[in-house]
Amino acid sequence: MSRCLAKDRNAQYLLFEKYKKAMFTKVFRLLNDYDEANDALQEGFIEVFRSLPDFKADSTLGAWIKTIMVRQAIRRRKFLDKFESLDVEMHETAFEVADTFTGQELDEAIRTLPEGCRAVFLLAEVEGFMHKEIAEMLNISEGTSKSQLSHAKKLLRKKLSDA
Repeated sequence: MSRCLAKDRNAQYLLFEKYKKAMFTKVFRLLNDYDEANDALQEGFIEVFRSLPDFKADSTLGAWIKTIMVRQAIRRRKFLDKFESLDVEMHETAFEVADTFTGQELDEAIRTLPEGCRAVFLLAEVEGFMHKEIAEMLNISEGTSKSQLSHAKKLLRKKLSDA
C-alpha cells in the first residue's frame, strides 16, 4: 500500500489486478450494462488511487474499495430518478431460493428487475448493506429502500416460480 501511496504505477496495477474481477461483478450487477460497468470500474479505481491517502483502515481495503465502486456505479446510473412509487406491504424476511435454481438462473432473474428494485436488492441481499446505508447512498428514504426490497423479492419469487 505504501508503494501505491507513492504513486508507483506497478503497485497500483497489482492492486487493480487483485480487485478488478470482484469489483467489476459488483458494478455490473448494479448497472446491468457491460460498457457502463467498465467505465464505472475505471472511474472507481481512479477515485480509489486519489483517495488512498484518506484510507483509515476502519475496514479492510477490499471493503473500502467496494464502497467506492458501489457509489461510483450509483452515481453513474443516477438511480435517483429510477425508483417506482410502491404501496407494498414490507417484508423483512431473507430472500431464499430453492436449490433447484442455478446461480446463472438467479443472476438472470435479478437482472430483469426494475433498476431501483435491483439496486436495493443487490445492496441489501448481496452486499449486506443496511437500509439506512442504502438510503444514504441512493438518496432515498429508508421506507423506500424497504419497499423496493420487498417489491424486488416479490418479483423474484414470481419470476423464479414461473421458471
